Amino acid sequence: MRAWRVHELGEPRDVLRLEEVAAPLPGPGEVRVEVRAAALNFPDVLLCQGRYQIRPPLPFTPGIEVTGRVDAVGQGAEVPLGTRVVVMPALPGGGLAELVVAPAAEALAVPDAMPDQTAAVLLVTYQTAHFALHRRAAIRPGETLLVHAGAGGVGSATIQLGVAAGARVLATAGSPEKVRICLDLGAELAVNYRTDDFVEVVREATAGRGADVVVDPVGGDVLDRSRRCVGFEGRIVVVGFAGGRIADLPSNHVLLKNYSVVGLHWGRYREVAPELVRETHEELTRLHAEGRIEPLLFAELPFQEAAAGLHAIAERRTWGKVVVLP
Repeated sequence: MRAWRVHELGEPRDVLRLEEVAAPLPGPGEVRVEVRAAALNFPDVLLCQGRYQIRPPLPFTPGIEVTGRVDAVGQGAEVPLGTRVVVMPALPGGGLAELVVAPAAEALAVPDAMPDQTAAVLLVTYQTAHFALHRRAAIRPGETLLVHAGAGGVGSATIQLGVAAGARVLATAGSPEKVRICLDLGAELAVNYRTDDFVEVVREATAGRGADVVVDPVGGDVLDRSRRCVGFEGRIVVVGFAGGRIADLPSNHVLLKNYSVVGLHWGRYREVAPELVRETHEELTRLHAEGRIEPLLFAELPFQEAAAGLHAIAERRTWGKVVVLP
């Protein structure tokens, strides 16, 4: 089978190699999936660079979410052959391959009416956004939600899920085009953070109260400035550090403004509360069937262009999600 592999760490376009490798065999409790669509994510870039919190042994295949059909099962795996599923393959055998193996217990069923491309991107980013809003921030209808990097994978999902939750959604983005995307997704107001001060815009839009919930996948200066426009008893959800710098949080400021800063490492829920992941998947598929969410796709690429897709993500030239079709 074909698979993209990393033999040395570096930029995706420099280190990814498309190779012929042996097809994996499912072990006990595992399923093998014939990949129909693989979503690309910023963590895939970090994996190639050696900057992710997980560092699989070389060589490895990146790719953390795929959808396809089960074509083989290991001992004890009770998933019928042919079942459409979305899975997170276990590294070092990631999803940028024609066949992957994954734990049967983590295989989530895909409705017949849902396209492969949609199913592939409804896992990591939408689960992250849903957990951020409902599990960590406990958002309520009518509250004001500020979403950073609103045109990105997590950001675009958070805007849609915020609207679905009845929140008033404000967003930031890095270009006029991305600002328009945020508005099209349902944001009431979107700010180009490169030309405008989102702190002042949020304060003005909320009559000085500030945002009730802030979802931040960027970190660094963005988190520093978010503290200035979060409201009384607001919640800032730290989702990631795409900006590269990890911010310092002054505890005295947290105390004086009575707000909370909470973290979200969605992957930990797969380990400690997998039932919540499955429940959230069912909720997301319901919202999609009702037409209340629709993943934003930047591009659908042929398998041989996966490295180029990851390089575009690394250079911040994409929005929404990029999907590879083997």
